[in-house]
Amino acid sequence: MLLQFPFARLLRLAAVSVALAGPANAQEPAAAAPVAPAPTTLPRPGMAGAPNQPLYGRPDTEGAMRLAPVLPPPEPLAADKLPVAQLKVPKGFHIEVFASGIADARSLRVGDKGTVFVGNRVHDKVWAIYDKDGRRTQKPIATGLYRPNGLAFHEGTLYIAELARISKIERIEDNLDEPPAPTPVYDDLPKDEANGWKFIAVGPDNKLYVPVGQPCNNCLPDDAHGQIRRMNLDGSGVEVVARGVRNSVGFDWNPATRELYFTDNGRDWLSEDLPHDELNRVTRIGQHFGAPYCYQGTIPDPEFGWGHSCAEYVGPVALMGPHAAPLGMRFYSGTMFPPDYRGAIFVARHGSWNRTQKLGGDIVVVKLNRDGSVKAIDPFITGFIADNNNYLGRPVDVQPMRDGSLLISDDYAGAVYRVTYGVPRTVAR
Repeated sequence: MLLQFPFARLLRLAAVSVALAGPANAQEPAAAAPVAPAPTTLPRPGMAGAPNQPLYGRPDTEGAMRLAPVLPPPEPLAADKLPVAQLKVPKGFHIEVFASGIADARSLRVGDKGTVFVGNRVHDKVWAIYDKDGRRTQKPIATGLYRPNGLAFHEGTLYIAELARISKIERIEDNLDEPPAPTPVYDDLPKDEANGWKFIAVGPDNKLYVPVGQPCNNCLPDDAHGQIRRMNLDGSGVEVVARGVRNSVGFDWNPATRELYFTDNGRDWLSEDLPHDELNRVTRIGQHFGAPYCYQGTIPDPEFGWGHSCAEYVGPVALMGPHAAPLGMRFYSGTMFPPDYRGAIFVARHGSWNRTQKLGGDIVVVKLNRDGSVKAIDPFITGFIADNNNYLGRPVDVQPMRDGSLLISDDYAGAVYRVTYGVPRTVAR
């Protein structure tokens, strides 16, 4: 069953006539702001000296003035307070707590020896979850970092992306008891707070990929922003892979075609139902995906779209919902889940913050045709949004494990969940 939005008939893509239903909005800024009139004396977002201004451009209306970024609880929820009982999974699947007490749990990566690494966006730590003496253990393995949201693991080395630099820790799984300090790899990154946190991954070409978002809600960025870059593992040989990318916080490669797919969060304050966030596919190096001139492949931007046509840019392969904040995504190649999940994409939708009726806050599964186009988008895990329109949790990233199970991070509750299929399996503690 496909999820439908109220305005789907107006927003349908030529290639994909599906649009997801659920809470919506682009990924919110790291620092929440109080419900108050948007500042008018600060520099315009995207210009020198401008801080992160999530409320810039918010309409001066009663309905819009009630909207502001969602604050998590002051402390991570205890394991027995997590919303596992409220989460709904398809028949035959099971979800359980894998780890709790990890504040601001964001990007996930798994090491060669099974260690699970967890990044932060607001806090300053990278965590490791691993088995020691037959029991699951968790501890910070790097602290004092600035927005270490992005993680990648490759041939024994953990790569960490902070706001403005990438560093690495070699042989990390051999040194979990006394991990060394990260060694810098690349620091030629902007220091903008708005859309500045990073997601990173090592591609099938053995290169490190990193996005650089627009330094604003919606502005005309310079050549250093609105893109996805790639580089050699030592930080050399940097080139731009894709442009017109507003704020991507998740990507992965199709194992069948080696093409890069990425989620992208659309602009705020155009309307509650426009634009939709996107799932995109890179078929050629250097393609432009529209922002800030065109959003969702069909909506010319009212400010920057003048003189441009959406036909000039590469449209998305799927619409992911208005402001639903699709973040982490992974192709599934495991064997634990039923065969029709193999080759599909699991996407974590963080959920909206500047939309009256919350949308997103779930895990969806994107199933592809043989040519790489999208066949269907179905709900996989729901229940993170309560009936009263408040969040119980907010999924950020997904990570398949070697046994075929799937991990999900939740930065609202400070937890990691594990999804299995078949006979229920109890997680060792």
